Amino acid sequence: MFELRLMSPEDRVEALSDALDALDALSVSVEDADAQTDAEQALFGEPGMPPPKEGWQRSRVLALFDTREQAQDALELLQAQAFFEGCEVLGIQNVPEQDWVRLTQSQFTPVDITPEFWIVPTWHEPPAQARTVIRLDPGLAFGTGTHPTTRMCLRWIARQGQADADQKTGLTRVLDYGCGSGILAIGAAKFGGNDVDAVDIDPAAVESTVLNAQANHVAVKAGQPDIVTGVYQAVLANILATPLKVLAPLLWSRVAPGGSLVLAGILARQTDELIEAYAPYCTLRVADTEDGWILMTAAN
Repeated sequence: MFELRLMSPEDRVEALSDALDALDALSVSVEDADAQTDAEQALFGEPGMPPPKEGWQRSRVLALFDTREQAQDALELLQAQAFFEGCEVLGIQNVPEQDWVRLTQSQFTPVDITPEFWIVPTWHEPPAQARTVIRLDPGLAFGTGTHPTTRMCLRWIARQGQADADQKTGLTRVLDYGCGSGILAIGAAKFGGNDVDAVDIDPAAVESTVLNAQANHVAVKAGQPDIVTGVYQAVLANILATPLKVLAPLLWSRVAPGGSLVLAGILARQTDELIEAYAPYCTLRVADTEDGWILMTAAN
């Protein structure tokens, strides 16, 4: 395979990417040409916020083709277009054949949540010290255990589950709101949750949750948010700050007396705005921190 490498200003990235796609590129990717320098830019967005930019001020556009001839033909066609003005050709280079499945798998190794609680891809053996294991592979839905927000939620579940086991009370009824891969719901079931609901507006997330729960041999009821009924001992929502603020009255209404609300997907700098959004309903506090992210909880 051969990779056509181009440099593009921010306002040409979308047109260039669309054209490469129309020219039958096997894949098109865009990266910050100034990454790892003082000029690096972070592009991200949240639900309800303006969409992120189409590219960086200096974007490197990479397109993969089967043959060098295809890459060269695509380049010549692009250079004839008005929108190519301001773009720069970085070259065409051979991409060595690789075992892409094995390469992808090598990027996902077992993740420790606690010394005895691990997230383990199916192609790895669990560590000897693991007593509780969630088997999870990368898929269509968010949540593999590597992100700080997921890790903090799972740590909370493990600690709560152990505390409940010591008191012989059990984690009982749990709601995972915005379940993604279902990892939090599965963790809750692993630590004693005997009535676990997992909901998401994305059908792919619901499907992933069902399959992942089956693979882990736990009972989780997954579906759209309309399956939620009654109140729960623990309500977990690992989403982002903006939707968490919008969902404040709904999420708190599902917390049973004596139960807990657990929120993640929140940056440390967003602490005060979350406390303010939930103030009419409960008192949020920071329960955990990791890499600039926080976990917030409230007791009913």
